[in-house]
Amino acid sequence: MKQQKQGGFLIAKIHQLAGRIFSKLLKNHQIELNPAQGRIMFVLWRNDNITIQELVKKTSLSKTTLTSMLDRLESFGYICRVPSKDDRRKIFIELTEKDRLLQEKYIQISQDMNDLTYQGFSDKDYEQFENYLKRIYENLIKYENEI
Repeated sequence: MKQQKQGGFLIAKIHQLAGRIFSKLLKNHQIELNPAQGRIMFVLWRNDNITIQELVKKTSLSKTTLTSMLDRLESFGYICRVPSKDDRRKIFIELTEKDRLLQEKYIQISQDMNDLTYQGFSDKDYEQFENYLKRIYENLIKYENEI
């Protein structure tokens, strides 16, 4: 009897569990962000002063979801919206000074989470696993673009 594949189910369970653990780690360090907001900040730390459209692409969040999260991040004082000087339809998202301390803590927590996730993996295991994940992701992107 052929064993049923459980990859998608396991990925979903890992995503949920990792999200709960990551949220607890953030809370333990007095960072009041959920993992999705953290993902937005992480993208901005690498690409400050980008448009909302670019942020949608880089975070894979819908524009509606992103907008509500940006509202919250702005109310916390981590980001600000800056209208474009050239095109009034464009709004740029910029980081504030308040987020600099947050960045350092968040990156350390992310590293701690990676260490936990890959505990017991050799470098070869880690590389192979990451490559498999990339292939799965590329397969799904390709399919999404075809439908």
